[in-house]
Amino acid sequence: MSFDEEMKNALKTFTLESLELLQDMEEHLLNLEDDEAPAERINAIFRAAHTIKGSSGVFGLTHIVAFTHVVESVLDELRGGRIGVGSELVAALLPCCDHITLLVRNVVDGRTEEDAALTAEGKQLLDELNAFTQAAPADKAVTEFKCPREQLQKLENDSVKDGNWHLSLRFGADSFRDGMDPLSFVSYLRTLGDIVQLVTICQALPPADEMDPETCYLGFEIELKSSAGKAEIEGVFEFVRESSIIRILPYGSGIGEFIELIDELPENLSYLGEILVAAGAITRHELDDALHHQQNKMQTAREQGNAEAEAAVPALGEILVKYQAVSEPVLNAALEKQKQVKEKKNQEAQSIRVDAERLDKLIDLIGELVIAGAGVNLRSRLFADEGLKEMTGETMRLIEEVRDGALQLRMVPIGTTFSRFQRVVRDVSKELGKGIDLIVTGGDTEVDKSVVEKIGDPLMHLVRNAMDHGIETADVRLACGKPARGSLTLKAYHSSGSIVIEVSDDGGGLNRERILAKAVERGLIQAHDVLSDHEVYALIFEPGFSTAQTVSNLSGRGVGMDVVKRNVTALRGNIEVDSRLGAGTTMRIHLPLTLAIIDGFLVGVGKATFVIPLDRVIECVALPEDAGEREYMDLRGEVLPLVWLSQVFDVESHQQRRHNVVVVEHAGNKAGFVVDRLQGEFQTVIKPLGKLFTYIKGVAGSTILGDGKVALIVDVPTLFEFCERANRHAEHALPAPSHAS
Repeated sequence: MSFDEEMKNALKTFTLESLELLQDMEEHLLNLEDDEAPAERINAIFRAAHTIKGSSGVFGLTHIVAFTHVVESVLDELRGGRIGVGSELVAALLPCCDHITLLVRNVVDGRTEEDAALTAEGKQLLDELNAFTQAAPADKAVTEFKCPREQLQKLENDSVKDGNWHLSLRFGADSFRDGMDPLSFVSYLRTLGDIVQLVTICQALPPADEMDPETCYLGFEIELKSSAGKAEIEGVFEFVRESSIIRILPYGSGIGEFIELIDELPENLSYLGEILVAAGAITRHELDDALHHQQNKMQTAREQGNAEAEAAVPALGEILVKYQAVSEPVLNAALEKQKQVKEKKNQEAQSIRVDAERLDKLIDLIGELVIAGAGVNLRSRLFADEGLKEMTGETMRLIEEVRDGALQLRMVPIGTTFSRFQRVVRDVSKELGKGIDLIVTGGDTEVDKSVVEKIGDPLMHLVRNAMDHGIETADVRLACGKPARGSLTLKAYHSSGSIVIEVSDDGGGLNRERILAKAVERGLIQAHDVLSDHEVYALIFEPGFSTAQTVSNLSGRGVGMDVVKRNVTALRGNIEVDSRLGAGTTMRIHLPLTLAIIDGFLVGVGKATFVIPLDRVIECVALPEDAGEREYMDLRGEVLPLVWLSQVFDVESHQQRRHNVVVVEHAGNKAGFVVDRLQGEFQTVIKPLGKLFTYIKGVAGSTILGDGKVALIVDVPTLFEFCERANRHAEHALPAPSHAS
């Protein structure tokens, strides 16, 4: 793989991970105010900004680094408790999160250079954000030379911290003999910054009559304020490094800067020494010396055969701290970074990213395998070979397991979609001037990825309508005896082999009479028509239908609800409405768990074959001989509406002595599909119908049988509409069951 390809792949990984971090960041921001102990959320938000900033710097995306740095600074203030959590701060941080997302998405689209318009927008956001920061005190830049004992006492008490580097210098005794002047090195330090404090260490001085004029006895403790890196400062003492003890430690603001640098390092460094060198906390010389010291200790213990001494060899971090190559807080930050890298690598070892197109291709191939397997199974039944039947049966079992495993790969939690609405509810409720709380349940309910991708827009329409038309303003709610703040609930759960998504509000509910009046006005129904609540509420999904008295920016023009139904129907689902005036409304969407492969139940009507989704089938019974062609039957004292598939699909039925009834269930209701033959279970690979057949009702798709023939897949929710009239007609047709003994 070429270098350019490697960079492209790395950049793709960066954008994917950054977008995931930004999504988590937004979620934590939205829940920040309601968290009684927000420290962990704040840390998570800060870490997300840190990671994005550091990774952006690796790829030279300086405009993202610059913007994120300011956001990160404010988050650092928040983390340190210098800024309090409040709605104003969250409201300022959320647009910044959006802006970073936009910058990253530009990188996804190949636009890696800075955009002037976006930079201007970003500056405006940062100006608003900077209002929350506190001005830091001005740095001092004073160079002082005081008496050794007094200044040493100050350093030991840690009372003066104007510099960001502390240098502990002990020059070798032969420095003068080697032609080196210690003071010249100290003077050269001025070219790198300001010497804020200097203490001369003279404890090694012997009595005057014992002094050797060619021997160096002096050492220095220096506090340096400099923007130079550790390696550059160490380079000043290159000629005396071997014979002297040179310790360079950050402290004060310097420690914080190193910890920040360590946090920003990319995730490809897994060794402690590499992390510290990459951050500039230690130099390569210091690392080599520490490793050499550790190896010598280990080798000595092994040569002596001393297992206890070998086990007691200090870790690299201990050696570096002991010899003052690094401060303990910086070491702890590096150890934490090392731990995070190891944890991430362990997670990556357990999971891999798979391109969606490859997964779709795998599902398609397994679908073809299912069809081919069904053909082999059908052929095996034609031969009286029990061994062949057993082998094909085992093959079909394995194919079914492979099918279920492949479909499971496409299953994702619906909560990812639900989390998008935290921000929507917050922004829209603010725009409407209403207090609305979002309640999410069942977010871990899994559904096919293709379903998740396509259900987002319909849910968005329903959520906006509920906030705009459903939930009342605070004064109206208080007058009705309700809490001032409204509640909007998103709920998901599995039911009868499908997923159900509910959008509920505790608002005013649907006005049945107003809907009827509007429907009559538009000519959708006649004034004398008698409709059930279900049929009345279904009218709101007609194109252009609206009972809103005012038109807002969000809704009220009758555009959207018909699109919702169309999109749900395209997913082989249906939507129903429950509402009580003054108590609220629930929009309930029923969707299949997957759009690719299902278990079906084969039935025959005349020469045609149909597939009924097996998860809808409750039982099969024989149609009573005296039933004729009635629209209902008595099923153990229960009125069961009947749907004759021969009439629905205009298929000539074979004259049977007795017809069969497949009892199906949908949304808590039952119906019976009258068929000629029952042909058993069948693994069904769903094939979409052509555009010519798009508007045919009652058909959800097609499948290919083992003998190569095509069978239509019955759309159960749509056929239930045929039962409505029969159900109402039959309510009083059957006598009440006798309870007499």
